[in-house]
Amino acid sequence: MSINIIKLLFVPFISLFIIVSSISLGKDASLGLMIFTGLSLSISLALDRKYPRLKVFQFIFLGAFHFVSNLNWCILLYYIVIINLIQDKEKFKETMPVAFLLVMQYSIIRLTYTPLDEYNLLVSIFDIISSFVIIMTLHIMIRIESEKITLTKQNDYLINHDSLTGFLNYEGYMKTVQELTDNRTNFQLVLLDINNFKSLNAKDIATANEILIHFSRSIQNHFTNMLGSARYAGDRFAILLPSTDRVKDLMPFDELGIQITYSVTKFPQEASTFQEIISMAEERIFQMRRESWLKTQEEFMRSAKMKTVGELAAGMAHEIRNPLTAIKGFVQLSKIQNYNIEPWYEVIMGEITRVGELTAEFLQFSKPHASNMKPDSLRFCMTRVFSLCESEAASRGHSFTMDILDDRAMVYMDRDKIIQVMINLIRNAFQAMETTGHVHFSLHIEGKTAIIEVSDTGKGIAEADIVQIFDPFYTTKEEGTGLGLSLCQKIVEDHGGSISVQSELEKGTVFTIRLPISEDPVSTI
Repeated sequence: MSINIIKLLFVPFISLFIIVSSISLGKDASLGLMIFTGLSLSISLALDRKYPRLKVFQFIFLGAFHFVSNLNWCILLYYIVIINLIQDKEKFKETMPVAFLLVMQYSIIRLTYTPLDEYNLLVSIFDIISSFVIIMTLHIMIRIESEKITLTKQNDYLINHDSLTGFLNYEGYMKTVQELTDNRTNFQLVLLDINNFKSLNAKDIATANEILIHFSRSIQNHFTNMLGSARYAGDRFAILLPSTDRVKDLMPFDELGIQITYSVTKFPQEASTFQEIISMAEERIFQMRRESWLKTQEEFMRSAKMKTVGELAAGMAHEIRNPLTAIKGFVQLSKIQNYNIEPWYEVIMGEITRVGELTAEFLQFSKPHASNMKPDSLRFCMTRVFSLCESEAASRGHSFTMDILDDRAMVYMDRDKIIQVMINLIRNAFQAMETTGHVHFSLHIEGKTAIIEVSDTGKGIAEADIVQIFDPFYTTKEEGTGLGLSLCQKIVEDHGGSISVQSELEKGTVFTIRLPISEDPVSTI
């Protein structure tokens, strides 16, 4: 039971009981004075929360009432006044002087209407000791209750607040929005999302926490009259603002080195219920994040394309410069021979041919997506490739075999492009075998994917080279351009497929092409 309830209910009742008892017991007391002092005490206790200065006069009203009534039963009123005065004091040394003065006042007034003999003196001492014990017990109880209230408040705070920023957490955020909508308060729900927070958080947890703390402080500085703020999902924040605030003018977070995406939803103009405003705000921030992500992806793709173009241009310039330098050198030598280039004619023509081949492959590499696309038979493509490459294998002394485990496989493709890829891989296999070897050309189906494999028994590819063999202008051949495998990869990817390689030194290499199978009928040949 609260001390305020005790003051309001029991003090008037106890005072009235003492007045009636004093009259009934024939005490020499003035009824008017008892009523006046008792009423004054009751009023001062009832109004001291509103007028704290009344506490200064309570011991006077109590002492006067005790002196006039001449009854020891006033001790209950003393205890109530003591509790009332010490309830807000936490330290024992702050409560004891107050309690001691009131107990001494009670004992002195008591001795005014009782004989001053040994018994009454001992009773007074006992009353003082008893009062101190009771007061100490009350102080302990008050402190326990105070600690309980503090712990309850701390627990409520932890349940409803984020420990890192001090803002409301998800549960507290929901409760606050619910209260505002239930009270039909006009407000704006602003959701904030930090862009690319994971990349900002790449270093460690301490860095991420520091970003969130600085961001929350910036929110507090810029939104001084907000109705509430919450960090409710990692890097996402919610702010509740009065409907009159202009949100756009309060978003200067650039000084923190971060960018944000935000949405604004107004209540009740745009949503009339708690569920509606939460759903609408989440949907809007989702769409804003999606648009921001798409824009970032576009920028990334544009940057990647420009990087690729730069690498191709640099590689092409480097590859063309080499034969041009050789041609220039031979032309300068020919000046000494009266411009007779016959001794270097074959070399010069070979370098010119090399420039032409480089240019042709580069142009082919830079062509857009295959244009002559239609459903076609892989069996026909492989049979044609086998017939084209069989004589070359024989001239090099290699054996060349083919297995088509499922001749029904057909793919939506540009036939000439796919044939080009197969020939390129098979010729690479022939060139990889310095001595007589074997090349195997095969086709099988796994689910809805056609798998073409070209395996050889050559010298294999080093692990350091495997990760780079599809890069433009990278080659291990003395006379290679480095565009062949890059072109093969591009063609296969243009057909929705993939190309991979597995190799083991001195044992051989396997190139694997995976292409999606088409369900359309095979075209006529």
